[in-house]
Amino acid sequence: MTLWGGRFSTKLDPSAWALNASIGFDRRLAAQDVRGSIAWARAITRAGLLTAGECSEIITGLERIAAEIAAENFEYQPDDEDIHTAVERRLGELIGPGAGKLHTGRSRNDQVATDFRMWVMDALPELDSALHSLQAALVERAEAAGNILMPGYTHLQRAQPILLSHWWLSHFWPLQRDRERLHELAPRLAVLPLGCGALAGTPYPIDRAVLAQALGFNTPAPNSLDAVSDRDFAAEFLFCAALMGIHLSKLSEAIVLFNTAEFGFFELSDAFSTGSSLMPQKKNPDVFELARGKASGLVGLLTGLLAMLKGLPSTYDKDLQEDKQPVFSAYDTLMALLPVLAGAIRTLVVHPERMRAGIDAAMLATDLADYLVAQGVPFRQAHSLTGQAVRLASECGKPLDKLTLSEFQSISPAFGEDVYGVFDPMQSVSRRCAVGGTAPEAVRVQLQQARALLQR
Repeated sequence: MTLWGGRFSTKLDPSAWALNASIGFDRRLAAQDVRGSIAWARAITRAGLLTAGECSEIITGLERIAAEIAAENFEYQPDDEDIHTAVERRLGELIGPGAGKLHTGRSRNDQVATDFRMWVMDALPELDSALHSLQAALVERAEAAGNILMPGYTHLQRAQPILLSHWWLSHFWPLQRDRERLHELAPRLAVLPLGCGALAGTPYPIDRAVLAQALGFNTPAPNSLDAVSDRDFAAEFLFCAALMGIHLSKLSEAIVLFNTAEFGFFELSDAFSTGSSLMPQKKNPDVFELARGKASGLVGLLTGLLAMLKGLPSTYDKDLQEDKQPVFSAYDTLMALLPVLAGAIRTLVVHPERMRAGIDAAMLATDLADYLVAQGVPFRQAHSLTGQAVRLASECGKPLDKLTLSEFQSISPAFGEDVYGVFDPMQSVSRRCAVGGTAPEAVRVQLQQARALLQR
């Protein structure tokens, strides 16, 4: 059954039918399509287009369809072009010709735009919950880390000592921004297209504000031409998903690196590792490598949708049938990744001694410059003098903290006997106590903020 065949004298060519039909993927909108149809039946009843009895019959049939969908025993037919066709066909089987009145005043154009928005509205809390769980895993690791020291890196070069807890939390905040972006998308998503018809609006006295409220939308779309073509929400969702993927990739890349024998900071649980088909000794961080790889796919989904949207005129074009699969795919990817990453992070083993061994005296060069600043030396000069000390230690073939006092003083008389106190990495970390710093007291404040966000 098609919803548009009266004007045509022949059936669509089978190959064209296969290309045109979207039931293979838009069946995921089934529950939303039924909910929208129930609300529409009530709206056109209020507008005097259905009797109370007709409305009751239609809603009873739709509720039965909803039950079949929930039980996963709704039977799709070969000639179901899309989810709207399938639902209307099944409604006709259940209640007879009265089902044909349901579509009065609406088009598949405003119907699918409404279904799609509702699906994304339903998906956002699920995605938020999965992000929340990964954030909770990071906070748990930060709390368990206590005052464990590790090398901090810039340019993948050892830079300054930091707390491991601070490092774990550095991956909490990008995920928090991801969650906030999803929340910010919600009000732009909750704009109702239903009642806009194919493009010009409906000629019937539909109270679209009441209809919007019934379906959980904030407001009806103000322009019918824009409403049926607007897929900004899909692009925004895919941007959020792509940036989440990038954040997950960044975290995963670090864990892959720190899990290597060369670093040895982390060791993954067997439950979240894989082996080699050839090399029996291998224990591979495949779940994190997959997170890295899938991030590129998420970026590609966003790029593909934007490229599709950029050349469209206003109102509805069939190109927009291609809007749903990237969103479904992005959602599925993230919902598969997030719980696995949370489990892998919760179960990995930390090797504090390897982290501490990665901290050498050269990483405290900035503290040495700060020492000179405390002696009244301008920072730019202190930076230069410290650089000279680093060079001298290198030329002498010994660590920076093994220079003799006379060697330090050959560079500057500002170096005193107390200079060696600079080379305590825990003291270095503790001095960085400004908001957002790596000092234990600053990290405690950060943990409190993170816990409060998780408890909202």
